Amino acid sequence: MMNKRIMRLAIAVLALALVAAACGDDAATTTTTAAPTTTEAPTTTEAPTTTEAPTTTEAPTTTAPSGRANGVLEIGTILPETGDLAILGPPMIGAVQMAVRDINAAGGVFGVPVALSLRDSGTNEDIANASADAHLAAGVDAIVGPASSRISLSVIDKITGSQTLMCSPSNTGSVFTTYDDNGGYYTRTAPPDSLQGQALGDLVTADGFSEVAIIALNDAYGQGFADAVAAQLDANGATVVANVAYDPNGTVFDADVQKLADAAPEAVVLIAFPDTGSVILQAMIEQGIGPTAVQIYLTDGTQGSDLPTKVDPANPGVLDGVRGTAPSAAPPGGAAWFLDAFAEFAPGTDTIFAAYAYDCPIIFALAAAVAGTDDPTVWLGEVNGVTKDGEKCDSFAACLALIEAGVDIDYDGASGLLNFVDAGEPGAGFYDVWFFDAEGAIVVESTVPVG
Repeated sequence: MMNKRIMRLAIAVLALALVAAACGDDAATTTTTAAPTTTEAPTTTEAPTTTEAPTTTEAPTTTAPSGRANGVLEIGTILPETGDLAILGPPMIGAVQMAVRDINAAGGVFGVPVALSLRDSGTNEDIANASADAHLAAGVDAIVGPASSRISLSVIDKITGSQTLMCSPSNTGSVFTTYDDNGGYYTRTAPPDSLQGQALGDLVTADGFSEVAIIALNDAYGQGFADAVAAQLDANGATVVANVAYDPNGTVFDADVQKLADAAPEAVVLIAFPDTGSVILQAMIEQGIGPTAVQIYLTDGTQGSDLPTKVDPANPGVLDGVRGTAPSAAPPGGAAWFLDAFAEFAPGTDTIFAAYAYDCPIIFALAAAVAGTDDPTVWLGEVNGVTKDGEKCDSFAACLALIEAGVDIDYDGASGLLNFVDAGEPGAGFYDVWFFDAEGAIVVESTVPVG
């Protein structure tokens, strides 16, 4: 049995320098992150001394300047600062800022600091589209985000159609594996829900439950995930006694929960986001199918340290024993230094999807460095390649040193062994099995591979 790792997570306010933009009622906010005045990385986040980059950061000279190139790699974010997924904003945004800090501390790309601009996705299509429009008008080369599969589907065509790269740290919807992304302009560092569905279905049946109800958001993320869980439960000999799709824009879910109660399940799988998920959990408790009556399983969408107090502010132990799965915060094969470095960079911040967000800008920068240009229409062709089939490295500085020496690289990132397949996503995943304890803390019980 694997040793238990207790992750007592607390949400802290990220120290972000925000410059407000007066953009109207549904406008997104934007922040431009200036390049550091020093190229010395803090000692807490340096790569091992054996893999430091050489002092030169000259770009390769074999690739001529191209149409989109201006000499500066410009990255934007469309990540949740507001809305139902705002709980994921601090770890994701903080990790992106840390990645850009580390890239620039190693000399940037072609010796020039990477530029970063932050914008909100909310969980509202209008906010995300306003942010996408602003980034595209500004001419960014690549965008990290959005977090939600539903929100990504609302902007993917305009972003990829403009030949701008996307990298989502948390889109797990299976729809993206075969989505027409204009020839590869969409990527993600999080493995698809087709894999996590297997992990969660296996967990439920391994715990001894054979009559299971599922309640999930009625969107691409929720229904794709629900289908994957249901398929694995069926393969394991369990019966799905109810499969309820709820309105992600709803505020009252009593009727949905009544359908669960009527099915009298032994266990319930809830695929949700924190704001709506907490309301559903409240209704489940009120209708007698809360965690003291049936076993409840959650996913990464509700793996936040403040979920128990959202359900019951007076009782942090209200979800004691509720179990779930999530893409691993510290997957085997990942950069061992990352979690400590992130804790130093963003003290007290949850780590959910932080590693996956960190890897997106690093992959962008490495692909541009290999291609010898910041033109995304050119370095697009290097994105998958920098994650596999070369000499292993686990930091931008270490990988850049190899690139400058003419060596093919295999970036094994903070999120693990990426090894992108043709679809621009990991072909396998590691998942944490976790639960809430009596104090409302998240305990990671084990990590399981899938794929």
